[in-house]
Amino acid sequence: MNPRTVRILVLEHDPTAPLLRLGDWLAEAGAELTVLRLHAGQPVPASTAGFDALLSLGGEMGAHDDAAAPWLPATRDLLVTAVADATPTVGICLGGQLLAVATGGTVEPGQDGPEFGAYLTAKRDAAHDDPLFAELPMTPDVMHFHHDVVSVLPRRAVLLLSSTGYPHQAWRLGTAAWGLQFHIELTAQDVRAWARGTGVPIAGRLGPLLDDAEESMGEVWRAFAHRFVEVARREPGAGVLLPGDRLPLVVSDR
Repeated sequence: MNPRTVRILVLEHDPTAPLLRLGDWLAEAGAELTVLRLHAGQPVPASTAGFDALLSLGGEMGAHDDAAAPWLPATRDLLVTAVADATPTVGICLGGQLLAVATGGTVEPGQDGPEFGAYLTAKRDAAHDDPLFAELPMTPDVMHFHHDVVSVLPRRAVLLLSSTGYPHQAWRLGTAAWGLQFHIELTAQDVRAWARGTGVPIAGRLGPLLDDAEESMGEVWRAFAHRFVEVARREPGAGVLLPGDRLPLVVSDR
């Protein structure tokens, strides 16, 4: 018997930050993707009814830039609802920052400056029991392109990946929501295109290290995307309750 199709709602905040190869990886695993281009005026729904999972992508704006991106308050409300309903949810870069501020965390400009290019992260102990992160290598490569960081995690969030730069690289909230500070959908070419567009020199972590990271990231994060689809294929609202997990009290700042 063929596995059932998983319906994923995708929030696209910026036309320059689409799904890219992540869309292919999710489709390979049996996902049907509905992309809402919020930057083009498509409305944010009040809930994830009719969908099995939620994915919030990156963008040039900040998590508090409501004037520039007037759909952000509704996005934060939707993320709160998804966490409360145990709808499997992943937020990437801006998407992770929105998840953090919606649920009581703090996002602000990184005190040590932006991160652009290839970086190493390291698994924390909690990652070894996590359904998405357990099978990652101990020090997975990631790609960064951000100024802001999650400086304070939401209450009861579980840290999964850290780094020597900014510690909150990936975390889980409640039973089925994950925030990522980094990008998994980008290739080296994509990151360099962003850098050229913003005047960032192509050197250092945007040089050969970026090509090495792309090679190592492909299979690692492709498998991660497949696992997300499998989590979403479970009974709706079942979540991934682990020892010590409690669904936190979450309120949007809308």
